[in-house]
Amino acid sequence: MATYLFVIIGLAVLLLGTLSGLVISSRRRTTSRDVPGPAATEVAEPRVGDDAETPRDTATRTVEDSALPEAPVEERVEKPESTAGRLVRLRQRLSRSQSPLGRGLLALLSRDVIDEDTWEEIEDLLLTADVGVKPTQELVDRLRTRVKVEGKSHSSMRDILREELVTLVDPSLDRSLAVDRKDGKPAVVLMVGVNGTGKTTTVGKLARVLVAEDKQVVLGAADTFRAAAAEQLATWGERVGVQAVRGPEGSDPASVAFEAVRTGVEQEADVVLVDTAGRLQNKAGLMDELGKVKRVVEKQAPVTEVLLVLDATTGQNGMVQARVFREAVDVTGIVLTKLDGSAKGGIVVAVQRELGVPVKLVGIGEGADDLAPFDPEAFVDALLGDETGRS
Repeated sequence: MATYLFVIIGLAVLLLGTLSGLVISSRRRTTSRDVPGPAATEVAEPRVGDDAETPRDTATRTVEDSALPEAPVEERVEKPESTAGRLVRLRQRLSRSQSPLGRGLLALLSRDVIDEDTWEEIEDLLLTADVGVKPTQELVDRLRTRVKVEGKSHSSMRDILREELVTLVDPSLDRSLAVDRKDGKPAVVLMVGVNGTGKTTTVGKLARVLVAEDKQVVLGAADTFRAAAAEQLATWGERVGVQAVRGPEGSDPASVAFEAVRTGVEQEADVVLVDTAGRLQNKAGLMDELGKVKRVVEKQAPVTEVLLVLDATTGQNGMVQARVFREAVDVTGIVLTKLDGSAKGGIVVAVQRELGVPVKLVGIGEGADDLAPFDPEAFVDALLGDETGRS
C-alpha cells in the first residue's frame, strides 16, 4: 500500500514539474517577441566629449548641449545707395533749396529792360556767390553778347543762362576717381583738409560709395591728434564691413598710414582711404607732415588721389585753405561739403580756377549716403530749379 502511495506522489511531482517548464518557456517566448533585437535597438547620442568623431553641429542636442551658449549671429552690414540714386537726390536737394544764385540770375535776366545797372547787379550777385572776379567777368561778357545777338525772352534767357553756367563749371574736366588696382597694388587716396570741414565723415561716406561699386576698401585713421577721430572712422567702416587700421592717440600719422596701406596690399584690397590731420596753426608743420605721410605711404603703393575737403559755406576762407593745401601737397580733386541750401554755389567755379583741379564729389546733406559724384549739368539744372535735368 505504501509502495503505491510513493508511486502516486512521484507521478504528481513529475506532472507539476512538466507544467512549470511549459509556463516558463511560454513566458520566455512572449518576452522574446516583445523586446526588439540588436538590429532595432536605438543608439543613444554620446554626451559631450564621449565620441570625438561625432559632429557637434547635429540637429539633436544633449542636455549638456542645451547649456552651451548659442553661436553669435553675424551682424548684417548696410547696403549703401547706388551712384544713380545719389545723382537723383543731388538734383532734388539742390532744387528744393531754391538757390539764390540761380533764382536771382533768372530774375535779373527776365527784366523787360536789361541796362547797365542790371548788369552790375548780375556781377554783384555772382561775386556774392563766391564765383570769383575773373570768372564773373567772363560770364557777364558772354551773356551780354548772347543777349544782344539772340534777343531776349524768358524761355531763351533760361537756356542761354544754363548753357553759359555749364560752360563756366567746365564739363570737360576729368572728374573720375583713381580708385582701381594697378600693377597688383591697391589705389591709395589721401583725404586732406582742415578739421571742421567734415573730412573724417567724408572718408566714411566715400567708403560707402566705393562699397556700393563692389570695391574692397581699407580705411587708415591717420588723424591721430583729434580726439575720437579713429573711433569715428572705425564706426563708419563697421557699418559697411570695412576694416579701419588705427594706432594709439597721438601716434605718428605716417606710421598709421603705412600700416593701412600695408594691410591693403596684403588683403589685395582695391583702394585704401587715408584720413589725415587738418591743423593749420603752423603751415610749415602741415606741409612737412603731409609730405612725410605721402613719402612713407608710397613705399608700399603709389598715391593715386589727394582729395581736398572744403566746406562750401565758408566762401573765401575755403579759398585760403585751398591755397595752403595746394602748397603742402599735390591736390588732384576737391570734395565740397554742405553744398545744399547754400548761396555760395559759386565756390565750385572759384576753387576749380584757383587749384586747376576739378570738384569730384559734393556733400548734399547729413545722411550716410549724402555724398554724390559732381555732375556739372545736374548741378546747374538744380541751381535753376530743374530737378529732372535736360536730355
